[in-house]
Amino acid sequence: MKNKLNLHIALFILIRIAISTMSRMVYPFLPALARGMGVSQFDITWAINLRSLTGLAGPFVATIGDTRGRRFGMLFSLGMIVISLGLMAVWPSYLMFIVTLITGSLGYLSLNPSMQAYLGDHVPYERRGRALGLVELGWSLSFIIGVPVTGLVISTYGWQYAFLFLGILCLFGFLALLIVIPDDHPEKTASLSFLHNMRQVITSRPALAGLGLAIACTAANEIINMVFGVWMEDSFGLKIAQIGAASAILGVSELGGEVIVAGISDRTGKSILLGAGLALNCAAVLLLPLLSGSLTGALVGLSLFYITFEITIVSSIPMMTEILPSARATLLAAYISCLAIGRAIGGALAPVLYVMSRKPGPLSGMVGVALAVILFNLLALAALAYLRRQHHGI
Repeated sequence: MKNKLNLHIALFILIRIAISTMSRMVYPFLPALARGMGVSQFDITWAINLRSLTGLAGPFVATIGDTRGRRFGMLFSLGMIVISLGLMAVWPSYLMFIVTLITGSLGYLSLNPSMQAYLGDHVPYERRGRALGLVELGWSLSFIIGVPVTGLVISTYGWQYAFLFLGILCLFGFLALLIVIPDDHPEKTASLSFLHNMRQVITSRPALAGLGLAIACTAANEIINMVFGVWMEDSFGLKIAQIGAASAILGVSELGGEVIVAGISDRTGKSILLGAGLALNCAAVLLLPLLSGSLTGALVGLSLFYITFEITIVSSIPMMTEILPSARATLLAAYISCLAIGRAIGGALAPVLYVMSRKPGPLSGMVGVALAVILFNLLALAALAYLRRQHHGI
């Protein structure tokens, strides 16, 4: 059983690399995508924010992992992603780009809860931090491997071929899931209706605190996500391949955060490590205005920011799997939806903050951006403190 579980974890990592690359490539290559589709950078930003808002629908599709089984939920979700990428490869246009972002986002939002719930079902809580931390390596490896390779595809063949490339990878992942993961049938208590499961979520104070934490910390992260690609192109004149290489450096930082969580979270406690991550993330973002005078300094500051955020978000996942076991996939779906809501909030604020950073004044030079990030992180710390009071088992 242990060998089979290790195989499943390895497969999940590979799938996470592909789907995370799909999600993340729009940030560093935002200017290139805008030029390729003949639209403004604002139009691409608007499309990304629209994708984030689809997170509100995440629980409606992701609850399938509770009602139909984890394997069915993963296959259904990855199938949506394959279809969305295929459509964009066949009909590359701004309108289809929006459709692809929305469809791919729904698939992404429903795939992760089924995957995480599967591990929640098969791995005891005292060892779950390691298992889920390993799967989250796919997130950072998408920046280390996926985004740079996608950048080469874009610079060599054209921006639209990035979607074909990722679609083929996801199709292989779908076939591997079909072959490797055994079919599972949820127990009667786990296959109750969506409304019943959501009622459990919205009436649970610890669950609501966890969801509020998700919104706040992800809004903070999205502000930096939306700013750094344009900032590096404007400030340091980086081209597509160079931005892809810079993204790989940030991915290494995230990898460090995931390794830390996988290595120590089960010993230190998930919520304790989460709180430390939030506090250190505040310190890291304070350094950004001080280190942004050179490309090296900017990369150092961003690396510190991403490693501390990754510690925060990865340590939160095993914690969330234990808050409401009777509706595990539904809560995880709501959690991921709240991550999307946080991204929408941060994405809406980021352009305004970046414009302010380029004007003379007390908020110039990334100061305003840093202060906004710290404010959201403080809200996340408050939510975590309330969660620990309401649920002592985490």
